[in-house]
Amino acid sequence: MTRLSVNINKVALIRNSRGGNLPDLVKIAIDCEKFGAQGITVHPRPDQRHVRFDDIPKLKYAVTTEFNIEGNPTSDFMKLVIENRPHQCTLVPDPPGVLTSNSGWNTVLNQSFLKEVVANLHEHGIRVSLFVDADERMVEAASQTGADRIELYTGTFAHDFYTNKDLAVKAHKQCAFLANNIGLGVNAGHDLNLENLKFYKSNVLPLHEVSIGHALISDALYYGLQNTIQMYKKQLM
Repeated sequence: MTRLSVNINKVALIRNSRGGNLPDLVKIAIDCEKFGAQGITVHPRPDQRHVRFDDIPKLKYAVTTEFNIEGNPTSDFMKLVIENRPHQCTLVPDPPGVLTSNSGWNTVLNQSFLKEVVANLHEHGIRVSLFVDADERMVEAASQTGADRIELYTGTFAHDFYTNKDLAVKAHKQCAFLANNIGLGVNAGHDLNLENLKFYKSNVLPLHEVSIGHALISDALYYGLQNTIQMYKKQLM
């Protein structure tokens, strides 16, 4: 079964909009695990509009499943990750001020830089995943950085799913097959939801983990957090 990691950035965004500690991010993380999530993902950005840097030590202490920290490997981000040693660090090429992660690494052009970052994280016992587009060239080059996994950017798939789902998933199937053959694990994330998740999981093999935040937290407004997590897990069976 593909593991479900819940991205709690949107919960932090609600909290930050009013100050204080409502909703309580640590309690939400604990409850997500209690309700069936197999991991917690956070993406602390430089402007700290979502999860803040000072949230990370508290979450590291509280999370008992898999803790995944995403982000652009700036010096501040790397210091934060190494000090808190999550199970996995997902490297994302977010420029400052970006609204959301909407493209993967060019693992060819950034090969030398990524090798250095991956090696640094490995020295501290942290599994590394690289956020990449569904492009076999990028997957091949990702393997040469020493990364353990890739996370396929699924935003384009989600957009095209409603017009031609078979074509939308084709490159992802090919990339997952290639990754498996060259020793890379496969994660996926961005705009996966209750309508497209089962189809994606059934076609992209093997798929180790999905990280879902925006759609899942939005659905929880209607269905409740516990029900929603179970609904998403059902799509992954």
